[in-house]
Amino acid sequence: MSLRWAFTAVGALAVAAGVALWLGSRPNGPSATRVEVSPSALFAATFADTAGAPSSLGRFQGKVLVVNFWATWCAPCREEMPAFTRLQARWADRGVQFIGLSTEESGRVARFGRDLAINYPLWVGGDEVGEFSQRLGNRLGVLPFTVLVDRQGHILESKVGPYAERELESRLARLSTK
Repeated sequence: MSLRWAFTAVGALAVAAGVALWLGSRPNGPSATRVEVSPSALFAATFADTAGAPSSLGRFQGKVLVVNFWATWCAPCREEMPAFTRLQARWADRGVQFIGLSTEESGRVARFGRDLAINYPLWVGGDEVGEFSQRLGNRLGVLPFTVLVDRQGHILESKVGPYAERELESRLARLSTK
């Protein structure tokens, strides 16, 4: 009897996980709640780089920003980050800047960035990162969560779940011409 219960519980968890992955990976999957954050508030947001130095989004004012909230333990985050690295390399000279924000400890984030050869800034900020994610519309704190910001600091769109490389490249092509 307990074996049957265990299989039922595992099956229910598998179905729930499948539904969550499906919802997060649909082309127009559940986007976060749109929240208006002023450009000045967005550019004032300051976090720490992995060496502990403060860094603000304002240093990238005038660029298209791809702000990605992620964690080392998040499998979909780990899957999309190599694509972000390739896109950063292809789009940097066209004024696109990726930034990764994590709530995790800086040493862990730095090791992860080195191991995956991430070519864009990875910043940390503990609860401040989580709160900023929520202010940008990620009410449930789901990862990955990505926000696209135009050159003037206006939030154009946000997405819960991983970006496919082609999908994000298409968005960047459209945004970089504005």
